[in-house]
Amino acid sequence: MTELQNLLHDLGGARVWVEVLVLLACVALAYGVARYARRGHSADSVWFGRHVFDGLLFPVLALVLIYAARHGVAQVQPVAVLKVALPIFMSLAAIRLFVQVLRSSFPLSSSVQLIESFISWLAWGAAVLWITGLLPAVLEELDAIHFPFGKSRISVRTLLDGVLSSGVMLVVVLWISATIERRILREKVGDLSMRKVAANAIRAALLLLGLLFVLSAVGVDLTALSVLGGALGVGLGFGLQKLAANYVSGFVILLERSLRIGDLVRVDGFEGVVTDIKTRYTLIRALNGRESVVPNEMIITQRVENLSTSDPRVQVSVNVAVAYDSDVERVRQILCDAATLNGRVLKDPAPAAYLANFGADGLEFTLSFWIRDPENGQLALRSEVNLAVLQGLRGAGIEIPYPQRVVHMKT
Repeated sequence: MTELQNLLHDLGGARVWVEVLVLLACVALAYGVARYARRGHSADSVWFGRHVFDGLLFPVLALVLIYAARHGVAQVQPVAVLKVALPIFMSLAAIRLFVQVLRSSFPLSSSVQLIESFISWLAWGAAVLWITGLLPAVLEELDAIHFPFGKSRISVRTLLDGVLSSGVMLVVVLWISATIERRILREKVGDLSMRKVAANAIRAALLLLGLLFVLSAVGVDLTALSVLGGALGVGLGFGLQKLAANYVSGFVILLERSLRIGDLVRVDGFEGVVTDIKTRYTLIRALNGRESVVPNEMIITQRVENLSTSDPRVQVSVNVAVAYDSDVERVRQILCDAATLNGRVLKDPAPAAYLANFGADGLEFTLSFWIRDPENGQLALRSEVNLAVLQGLRGAGIEIPYPQRVVHMKT
């Protein structure tokens, strides 16, 4: 506790007010620069955030200014306030970095709030240990705790360093990949599918490089990864065939652009709009709100109907039965007029009505017409056309027969 006692003694000095003024000046200057630099930037920026205090630039500038002021003040008097402010603003900068990157990368994730709370507690706890002088002692205790891992022994401090390094590496990779996608890919690559595959490839490469860097920093021998690579290849060849096939199929879909985000497709009887193409699966959302997760291998190996590839027009059919004594031409005219009155039905090609079958209960007609917006659904359209057909037939006095059977009695 000697360092803490010295810190408390310095805080009680007569010239502490000088450090307080210097600290306020550094914070005010950092705030002013960050606020001026924030003009014209979006609210989702990692550097600026929604407000000046939410971004990363303000604590980083304050940390640099306080660090420089500390060395200047130390030339004329003992430093206490600025010494306490350094770990505080360093923890604040770390929290802002993690929080802003996670919010921009996973805006809809429910677990981001939990991760933010954990990072905040961890950063402020480290700041308290640093200020009180207990951090070196805690690190020595963690370094003294070992547990066997194969033929070697790993300390808790080494494991903690690896976890923290991996977390920092993941955040930096997410930040760099999001910046590249937002600043470069959105401007240079117009196709959404090609932008997706480029972003996934860049993120995978950055994650691989970051993982190698973390393993090397922790002290793992990278030559041992060759054995791991061979084992992974054998595993992919035998146990992970489907998984590998789905990943390869995902890149093939994105590169060939046979399916694009926003296309209306029908896969294995499920019809909907492609909302996202992942490296392993494709998300298809039906018009009724249901969402289907389709493995990419199924899209490559099976028949897929893409209703948005060349012609967005879709043919819709409605079946109607009338009595046998009805006027056929009159019925056809009523059916065509009922479809033509609907605003979604195309005038070219015009609706057509056909006598499809001689049914057991009456004449069966099929009304066929075309629409250009299948993504808006067909159930409501069929209902409107059926109501118009029913009104037209009743107005013309044409009977819609009930199911009937003729029974012959022999005596």
